[in-house]
Amino acid sequence: MTKNIVIVGAGYAGISAARHLGKTFKKNDDVTVTLIDKNSFHTYMTELHEVAAGRIEPEAIKYDLQRIFKKYPKVDLVTDKVVSIDYDKKQVVAEHQTLNFDYLLLAMGGEANDFGIAGVKENGFTLWSIEAAEVLHDHIIDACYRAMREHDDEKRRALLTFTVIGAGFTGIEMIGELIDWLPILAKQFKLDPNEFSLKVVEAMPNILNMVTEKEQVKARKYLEKKGVELILADGVTSVEKDSLYLSSGRVIPTYTSIWTAGVQAISDAGEFGIEKGRAGRLIANQFMEAKGKENVYVAGDLVYYEDPNEGDRPTPQIVQAAEQTGHTAAQNIAAAITGGEKHAYKGKYDGFMVSIGAKYGVAFLMNKYHMSGFLAMAVKHLINLVYFFGIRSFYNIGAYVRHEFFDVRDGRNIFGSHLSSKGNRLWLVPLRVFYGSVWLYEGVKKAFGLFGTNSWFGDKVVFPFSWLHEAAEATSGASEAATETVSAASGAVAEATTESAHQIFSLSYAYGEEPMQVLKEMPDWFAAIMKFMLPNQDVALFMQKFMTVVEIAIGLALIAGAFVWLVSAVTAAFVVMFSLSGMFYWVNIWFIPVAIALMGGAGRSFGLDYWIMPWLGKHLDRFIYGQPRHIYHKKS
Repeated sequence: MTKNIVIVGAGYAGISAARHLGKTFKKNDDVTVTLIDKNSFHTYMTELHEVAAGRIEPEAIKYDLQRIFKKYPKVDLVTDKVVSIDYDKKQVVAEHQTLNFDYLLLAMGGEANDFGIAGVKENGFTLWSIEAAEVLHDHIIDACYRAMREHDDEKRRALLTFTVIGAGFTGIEMIGELIDWLPILAKQFKLDPNEFSLKVVEAMPNILNMVTEKEQVKARKYLEKKGVELILADGVTSVEKDSLYLSSGRVIPTYTSIWTAGVQAISDAGEFGIEKGRAGRLIANQFMEAKGKENVYVAGDLVYYEDPNEGDRPTPQIVQAAEQTGHTAAQNIAAAITGGEKHAYKGKYDGFMVSIGAKYGVAFLMNKYHMSGFLAMAVKHLINLVYFFGIRSFYNIGAYVRHEFFDVRDGRNIFGSHLSSKGNRLWLVPLRVFYGSVWLYEGVKKAFGLFGTNSWFGDKVVFPFSWLHEAAEATSGASEAATETVSAASGAVAEATTESAHQIFSLSYAYGEEPMQVLKEMPDWFAAIMKFMLPNQDVALFMQKFMTVVEIAIGLALIAGAFVWLVSAVTAAFVVMFSLSGMFYWVNIWFIPVAIALMGGAGRSFGLDYWIMPWLGKHLDRFIYGQPRHIYHKKS
């Protein structure tokens, strides 16, 4: 009898669980796995502040579910909003369909917790969804636009006062992005940078309570250095449209109050009939089984489980805990179906990382490593890449690198604008054509034996590899002929050896100097590879003809601007191979940096890649992943 597993929510927990179950029951036709979410994409929640502050586009953190689950065909994707659950009929009721389940995992995530403070919902801005981040981004732009036209000094300053409420990870990361963004906005809207004001309000006496004092001090010093006012040990009593009221009685004139002070279970979970713990989270046991419900599990920010390994504190609402609770729930669902052993949750948190803008951050890893500045930010990017590698989403690895390093504006990454430029590729065209002409010339010269060279299409082996010529000598018995062959093929290798003492290292030709080979002799390990690839003269004759044709093709492709990235990579590989073979000179080592330079899109300017690459990318993408859709339906 078929067992139906339904996972509600495609956040970190839901994806973790769906991947595990999709892999576990990959070849089991008696089990179905359905992942339902209101969106057709996974939102990379840890980067919402970057969207809100204009560092990256919203699309940069929307990861299409079909791409993620291409390697897990067992997982059916459904785009719909769940409105209720009928536990008696074992049905998940969505707005447009009903899904039957035998095992259910609830992992819808969390949302901002306003603690009932007046005005937060009506006048505050949150950061718990991609929609909220986009609203905040547009509001900040509008505030600057209005300030640019405002003649009243006090109102203009209020419009340019941006207050973050809550000094946890989200709040500090948001204020860090604003530090970077406000000078850009000031220039864009012709505003006085000194009229901008950044503030952080925190009810506790410290910021970033989840890291050590060392990170707290460094973060605080950095924020103060950047002109951020830290208002600590002071709560918020109400949020108005144009002001913020604090417990101390202070009133901050501001049109932008960003609420990051707490998180609770998503409000939809309140309708699901499961006993709730603190902040509306659904109570579960160590196996992530929902309290009072059979075959129902909870994971992610939604779950309330007091972990005895963490002093009976509830599982933290962080990515690591979300993934681990999702994995634990999936393991126990699989165990329930197969009759295996249950797995109790054991939280393992490798550390905490906080970015404060694009170039500075603090981190505490493995409970012993303290990091800050460039190194901390580098670790953050590495961790994000490891996440995508973990879900086997290599497409998203490329997308992340592109958005975070190569497509950024205003130098807002750890390398500034050194990796990112909207520069003109036109200047690479002459170099591309020249480089292609060099390869074409070399190929044609070898093909027809021009300018005193021996044709590589002849019956003589031109590779200066001793075993090929020794074999020829043994076969023919004519040592003189073999010697002549060696001389013709290698450009008088013996003579070059006797003259090697006169070779001069140089990166350019000079009259009267003899260029020096990169390597005079092949390394033994490379010689073994060459001997395997070219074991006899017949293979060597074929290979030299093939390489001649390839060089001509490389030249024509570069001149025409076709497949320039791939062709340039091949040329660099050829140079390395020629160098290891003792057939390349230092004066021509410029081939490698030129090849690397041309890989930066040189074929898209007055080249065929202008048409080839978009066409190829579109069709390959559809072939590998299928057509991305805004709504996914359960397979029939």
